[in-house]
Formats: sequence, structure tokens, C-alpha cells
Amino acid sequence: MRPPANPPGERGATVRESRALNTLARLRRRGGDLARRRAGLVAGLAIITIFYLAAALADFVAPYDYRQQSRAETFAPPTPLHFFDPAGDFHARPFVRPRRISDPVTRAYVEDETRRYPLTLFARGYTYKFLGLFTTDRHLFGVAAERGAGEKNGAGENSDQQSSQTSQPAPRLHLLGTDRLGRDRFSQLLVAARFSLSVAPVGTILAAALGVLVGCLAGYAGRKTDAVLMRAADAMMALPELVLILAARAALPLELPTARAAAFLVVIFVAVGWAEMARLVRGLVLELREREYVTAARALGMRESRVLFRHVLPNAARAILVQLSLMLPAFLLAETALSYLGVGVQEPEVSWGTMLAEASDLSRLREQPLVLLSPAAAIFLFVLGVRLLTNGLRRGRDA
Repeated sequence: MRPPANPPGERGATVRESRALNTLARLRRRGGDLARRRAGLVAGLAIITIFYLAAALADFVAPYDYRQQSRAETFAPPTPLHFFDPAGDFHARPFVRPRRISDPVTRAYVEDETRRYPLTLFARGYTYKFLGLFTTDRHLFGVAAERGAGEKNGAGENSDQQSSQTSQPAPRLHLLGTDRLGRDRFSQLLVAARFSLSVAPVGTILAAALGVLVGCLAGYAGRKTDAVLMRAADAMMALPELVLILAARAALPLELPTARAAAFLVVIFVAVGWAEMARLVRGLVLELREREYVTAARALGMRESRVLFRHVLPNAARAILVQLSLMLPAFLLAETALSYLGVGVQEPEVSWGTMLAEASDLSRLREQPLVLLSPAAAIFLFVLGVRLLTNGLRRGRDA
């Protein structure tokens, strides 16, 4: 025997309830996607902001001059920070101990546990120009010049011994150790960000602008102009980039100032990077110019330039943004590789590429992998921030 059918009113209520649940589920998914997009956008923007603030305030954050050498601490490991003294007492203010090399072959260091030097904020150090505005010698942190509340060496310790210990210079704080000349790697990492984070973004922006301009001309102009521009782009893409870069570098003087080295790398990036963007934009323009809304805009008497910038390029922005997010990491890695090969900045100036050159020493790489690969970690984090930011912006346009 069949069960009785639901009355029409109950069936209608069931359908309405199902539709409401489906709508609520879609709204929840959309809200979750929006929250993830905003989180990625904020995270990417925060990472990029931190990097550029560190580069702009490198002299203030760096405790030492990146060119200053300390021959007594070559290839030194990171300086340990202590919170407990030999008696086991805890100190909220971290301190360091002086150290000396005990084995020159293995470069082992031993600390003097009888003395300690606390860290201090806004310490005095080398003189620099803060943001190019005024001269100062204050730095974010450093080691106090005088010993803090040191350990008691015994009740019979006389004042002469105390004054002799207090007058000794404070040890240096090397958060990432030192290089082969005893220069502080943490200070080098901060200063190197200035060069690496200025050359790659500027080269990316200029190459993208030139590529968009050429692509728009090729897509909107006649067949002859399109053929000439695209054959030029094909020729640039067919050239071996590394051979071209090395040949151009050989034509320049052996020693390049930092500004000229940066300009040279930017020109190289623009020369080898515009063609791919031009081909992409040209294809997008050829496709979008046949859309109905573009045809309607022309029928209304709108100028071709206005149609291009009002209707075509905004709809191509998503693909252009994706290409930009791929070009910037590629140029950043290219700058690192070229500096590693000696094409970029010259000693004593630094970039992330010149710092990574020390990682070619496999024995040191086995001993201090995290220290030597710290520039690679910085590159990874910056590229991650760029991808998070561009993904957030791209999804925002899709929403």
C-alpha cells in the first residue's frame, strides 16, 4: 500500500527550505573565500612592507657597519644569547659573553663565563645618515660598552680587578655570524636588501610597461606593424639571455659603482623581459577587441584610445597581474644569480647574490647551513609575500 502523498503546501515548504539552505551554503562558501582572500592579501602586504622597511632602515637596525672587518672573528658562528648566569639565576635582559678562537683549524670558539655584557636598545655605533635627513649614531640595539651586573668572582676581589674588567671593550653581537673577513652578516643582509629589492621591482615595472605598450600597439595596429613588433619580440626571446648579459658586462669597465651596476641590471631586465609581456598583451587585445561591449563602444563613437584604456586593458588586467607576479620572482632570482657570477655589485658592496656566493664552500655549508642560506630564506619569504598579494588582488577582481 502506497504512503499518502505530501500535500501541495508541504511540498512547497520543502522546496523553499531546500533553496534557503543552498543559498546559505553558497553565502558561507563565499564568505570563507572572501576571508581567505583578505587574509592572504593582508599577509602578503605585511611581508612586503616589513622587507621594505628593513631595507629603508637598514643602517638603524644594523648594529655594525657592513664593511667593518673584525679579523679576530672570521667565519665566526652566531653569537649565543644568554638568559641564565653560571649560578642559574635568570636575567630578563639577554646578555652576551666575550669569546675567542680556540682552534684555528676547526674555527671553534670558547666563551669567557666570568663576564657578561647585556644588550641595550638605541645603542651608539657607527655614524650614518638616517633616511638621508640627518646624521646620527643611534642603532636599534647593541651591546652595552660597560659590563652589567656581573658575576661575583669572590669576596676578596679588589676594585682594581673590577675596573680592569669593566674597561675592556664590549664583545660584538653577530646574530648571523661573520664572513671570511669578519664582517657582520646580519648587517650585510639588511643592507643587501636595498640593492636586491630595488633593482628587481624597478626592472619588472619598466619591462611590464614596455611590454604592455608594444602589445597594445601590435594588437590595435595593422598587420604590418603587428608583424614587425612581434618578429622583434620573437628575436629577443630567441637570444640566449646569459650570453647577452655577459657580453654587455664585458663592454663595461671592470669596476662599476653601485648606481651604475643597478642601472645596468635594470636595462638588462627590461631588454630581456618585455617580449614575453608584449606577446601576452597582444593576444589579449586581439581577443578582447572583438567582444560585444567593445563593438558597442565603437558604435557609440568612442575613440579607439578610450576603448583601449576603458574597456580592453581593464579586462586584461587579471592576466597581466599574473604575469607580473611571475616576472618579479624571476628577475629577483636573476639578480641574485648575476651578482653571484660577479655581474652585479662589486666588493665591498653587497647584495643577496654576493652573500650566497659563500655557500659555494661546501665545508662551511655543512657547518652553518642556516646562516649561509639566510639570503635564500629572505628571497623565499619576499617571493611568498608577492604571490600572496597578487593572488589576493586577482581574486578581488574576480569577486
